[in-house]
Amino acid sequence: MKKALIITYYWPPAGGSGVQRWLKFVKYFRDFDIEPIVYTVQNPSYPIIDESLINDVPENIEILKHPIWEPNSLLSLFGKKKGESAGFLNPKPSFLGKLLQYIRANYFIPDARKFWVKPSVKFLKNYLEEYKVDVVITTGPPHSMHLIGLQLKQQLNIKWIADFRDPWTEIDYFHQLPLTKKAIKKHHRLEEEVLRSADAVLVVGNTMKENFSKFNSNVFTVTNGYDETISNAVIELDSKFSVTHIGLMNADRNPKMLWEVLSEIVTENKEFADDFELKLIGKVAISVNGDILKHGLSKNVHVLNYVPYNEVIKFQQASQVLLLIVNNVPSAKGIITGKIFEYLMAKRPILAIAPIDGDLAEILNITNGGFVIDFEDKDSLKRSILDLYSDFKKGTLTINPKNIEQFHRKELTKKVSEIINKITE
Repeated sequence: MKKALIITYYWPPAGGSGVQRWLKFVKYFRDFDIEPIVYTVQNPSYPIIDESLINDVPENIEILKHPIWEPNSLLSLFGKKKGESAGFLNPKPSFLGKLLQYIRANYFIPDARKFWVKPSVKFLKNYLEEYKVDVVITTGPPHSMHLIGLQLKQQLNIKWIADFRDPWTEIDYFHQLPLTKKAIKKHHRLEEEVLRSADAVLVVGNTMKENFSKFNSNVFTVTNGYDETISNAVIELDSKFSVTHIGLMNADRNPKMLWEVLSEIVTENKEFADDFELKLIGKVAISVNGDILKHGLSKNVHVLNYVPYNEVIKFQQASQVLLLIVNNVPSAKGIITGKIFEYLMAKRPILAIAPIDGDLAEILNITNGGFVIDFEDKDSLKRSILDLYSDFKKGTLTINPKNIEQFHRKELTKKVSEIINKITE
C-alpha cells in the first residue's frame, strides 16, 4: 500500500461540513491500496462537536496530533466566538471590535491557525525523516494547512497535493475583511506559491479548476459527495408542505427575495399559510432572523441550531422540498455547497437560489435534481414555489434524480487514489 499523510485541522469529533470530505476519503482509502495517516490538532477549537462521526474513522489508522496555539480570546472580543466560522463576523462591531478585526485580517495571514505552521513543520519533518510516506496532502480552509505542505515540499522535496474545499482569495467572506492592499497582495502571493509548488491541486468545482489552472497544470475537480446507500424504501414524508434548509445561513446567504415571496404567498393564500413550514437546521445569523420576523413568517419557521449528522439525513428524506442557498457574493458562480449531494441522495425536489450558469446549477442539471432560480428572479421563484405546492396538494410532489452514483464517497475516493498513483509513479 502507498502511504498518504493527510494534514487537516478538522477531524472528529469536529462536526459540520469541514470535516466530512477527508474523513470519508480516509474511510475508503484502504479499498484502493492507500494507507492513510492523519495529522491533526491536539487541542482544537471546533465550533461544532459531533461524536457520531468518530464511527467513520477506520480502525487502527495512525493519527498524529500536535498542540496548537490559537488567539481565540482575542478573536472573541470582536464578535467572533471561539472556533466560529469567519462567515459570521460581527456585521456591526464596536470601535474596539473594528480595531481587532483589522488586526485579525492583516496580521493573521492566511488565518489564525498560522501559529501551527512552524511547530508542525518541525514535528512532521522529524516524522518523515524516520517514516516513509508517498504523498503529503493538505486540506483547507484553514489555508495555513497548505503552508505546512509548502514548507515540507521545499525542505524534503516530497510529493504534495493541496486540496481546496473552498477557495482562498475567492472565498465568499474575503471581501468582508478589512484588508489593506499589502495584506491582499500577501494573500495572493501565498496562494499562488502554494498552487505553483504543489504536485497536484484538488478542487470541488470546475470554476475553481479554471481559475487555478493558470498556476498549475495538474488541477483536478473532485466534488464532495454523499456516503449512504441510496434506499428505495418509502420514507414517510412530512404532513405539512415542508421546505428544509441544512447548514449555516449567514448574512451573505440571507435570501431576502425568498422572504418577500413567501410573505406574499402566505398573505394571499390562507391554505398555503396553514400548510407551509420552513425548517432551518444550522446556525442562523441575527439579520436572517430579523428578516423572517419582519416579513411575518415566524410562525411558519422552525430553527434548529444544530442536528447530528445521522439525524440530518432523516430530516432531508422526510422534507417535501429541500432548499439550497448560495451566497450572493462575487464568487457565487463557483460555490457548490456540500449538502447538494446529500440532498440528491434524499430524492426530494431541490429548490436552489444561485447563479443559473454556476457550478451548482450544472450539477442539478446533469442529475435532474431540481431547479435553480437566479438571485433577482422573484417571479420565477414565486411561480416555482406555487408549482411545488400544487404538486404537494395533488400528492404528486416527486423527483427522479439520475447519474448521482458518481458522487458516492467511495467513487470519489477512487478518483483521489488514481491521482495519488499518478503523481507518485
